[in-house]
Amino acid sequence: MGWIVFAVIAGGLIFLLIGIYNRLVALRQNVNQGVADIDAQLRQRHDLIPNLVNIVKGYASHEQETLEQVITARNQAAQGAMNSGDEQTLRVALDKLLALGEAYPDLKANTNFQELQRELGDVEDKLAAARRALNAAVSRFNTARESFPAIMFAAMLGFSEADFHRLDESEQGTVDQVPQIDFAKG
Repeated sequence: MGWIVFAVIAGGLIFLLIGIYNRLVALRQNVNQGVADIDAQLRQRHDLIPNLVNIVKGYASHEQETLEQVITARNQAAQGAMNSGDEQTLRVALDKLLALGEAYPDLKANTNFQELQRELGDVEDKLAAARRALNAAVSRFNTARESFPAIMFAAMLGFSEADFHRLDESEQGTVDQVPQIDFAKG
């Protein structure tokens, strides 16, 4: 009789652990997907920048400093790990570049410039949505990890808390490099 009770308790505990593990794996995958979605949007943003710089260069070639700031910020943001500071610097440089459209009416009227501005706006909207989705996924994962009875087993099963702001090295995406722009070429 004692063995039967022990077997039922052990079996129940095993099924509980399997259920907790599977739920946490699924939620962790949602977090990883959120990171990948942000990485994809950042890659798309970085890929648009050289085209935008080339168009502006044709209309505002004497704005060399602004153009170089954008390329430098883009290259810094595109290297290695996602870094909110690098992305913020890039955002400021892009804002300066886009503001040149106001100073140069011919540039502002250029259909390619308008299209790239629209695409960049779309990417920014998608990036904001991806960040919200990541935050929601992190929240769900952390809540499930810290809920009873998962909290008793999560660390033992290898589940650490997901962070809203910093990304683990294994979760960081990389951004493919786009060919360098040479300002000396006409």
